[in-house]
Amino acid sequence: ETVADLVATISTEPLQVSVMTVIEVPLSFLDDLDDGEWRPFDDGIDEDTLREKLVRRYVEERGTRLVEPVIAALRTHGIDGRTFLEEGDDAADVVVRVAGEQNADLIIMGATRPIFDETVWSSVSVKVMQLSTIPLVLVPGVARSFDDVERDERRRAIDEQSV
Repeated sequence: ETVADLVATISTEPLQVSVMTVIEVPLSFLDDLDDGEWRPFDDGIDEDTLREKLVRRYVEERGTRLVEPVIAALRTHGIDGRTFLEEGDDAADVVVRVAGEQNADLIIMGATRPIFDETVWSSVSVKVMQLSTIPLVLVPGVARSFDDVERDERRRAIDEQSV
């Protein structure tokens, strides 16, 4: 919500806004694909195509949960945002690459770690700052982890069952 408020504040003309998240596919998920026993789409397609479809579905499901609140907050300000759901082991590299491909004028990131903590130097946002030539605005205390999103969804489901 804070990121959407900032975007609305700095926009003086129609903006093209992109909301992106980078999902690292867990090794356990990939190991399950490699064991050859789990075949939900096995309709004669080759292993690589099947693996690619499953990884893409995983990224889309997890990524959508993370970007939906940001997209909704932008809409409250009358701003439509495009969504980029990317897969990668190094989120900073992916953010810099996609921002460059999209000719972004500005990168706005929510901080997932305290800004004035010694662990910040290993954070994705600091690495983006080091790698990118695109200006970066870092908004502290706005990012929600996937665990936070899942916890909130479980609470909502429990609340709906008890009504």
